[in-house]
Amino acid sequence: MNLLLSGIKSLLPWRVRNVIRGGHRQLVFRRAMRRFLKQIETSAQPASSLVNDLVYGWGNESWSAQEGYLAGCIEHALLAKRPILECGSGLSTILIGAIAKSRGIEHWALEHSPEWAARVQKHLDEYKIDSVVLCTKPLRDYGDFSWYDPPLVSMPESFSLVLCDGPPGSTRGGRFGLVPVMRSRLGPGCIILIDDASRKEELAIAKCWQVDLGATLETIVCAEPYIKLTVTVQQRIDSAKEAGSYAAGF
Repeated sequence: MNLLLSGIKSLLPWRVRNVIRGGHRQLVFRRAMRRFLKQIETSAQPASSLVNDLVYGWGNESWSAQEGYLAGCIEHALLAKRPILECGSGLSTILIGAIAKSRGIEHWALEHSPEWAARVQKHLDEYKIDSVVLCTKPLRDYGDFSWYDPPLVSMPESFSLVLCDGPPGSTRGGRFGLVPVMRSRLGPGCIILIDDASRKEELAIAKCWQVDLGATLETIVCAEPYIKLTVTVQQRIDSAKEAGSYAAGF
């Protein structure tokens, strides 16, 4: 039977195969989202296939957070007692936003691509997830690095959890800007989860943040490792300009 199906697929034009695959992804995603919204508290359990189905259904595997990191984000979001900050947006924004809504806290997501933000917002509206503040502005030049341009005046005074999966690695300074720009909102007890721990740039930035924030650093081993920083004692660098020398090596 499998050989027969493979033969039939090989006879179909690639455009038709893409349409069929896209339709299947949408079906899987809708079913998985219904399950997720009904069982949020157990959605990150290791034995659950729910996260895998959500990642597959969402598509965009080349850029989206993978199962291990996403499950870690869900697990920590379920424990969050104060607002959550996300650098970059995507499937995680929808899932963490749903958790934030269930816990009565805000989820702030920074995004630089209007087109991508529109896709995310469409799903937030579809599932009535109104806990997310999706901030969409072009990346800003801070001198020695580029990063998001958050609306600091209107943002919460502190975040309990930060999900760091952006901006893209090709950005000048990579993800470095989080700490110099958001330092005053990352107090003791704040947890920062950094995707792509296998990349040397991310590890170097995490070690820099570890020193700057007085944080503990742990690499979470899974198929796609990620980094967990826990802020213990907040050090002091007053501005992004003062922190610029740290970014020079990235």
